[in-house]
Amino acid sequence: MNIWLQIASAAIIVLMLVFLYPATKNWLQNGPKAKRGDWQAAAIPLLLVVGFVILLIMMVR
Repeated sequence: MNIWLQIASAAIIVLMLVFLYPATKNWLQNGPKAKRGDWQAAAIPLLLVVGFVILLIMMVR
């Protein structure tokens, strides 16, 4: 890849991080806090998807 393209890509990434940092900091401080049961509500569907993928892999073998 051209060196100038690499430099421009790096500069764009740095600028994105600089502009996104204040918004991210605000979201982390003022965002909703997790309540009891929130992790379970997120983990169960993920485990079901992982189990389904494992089932599909085992059926193909």
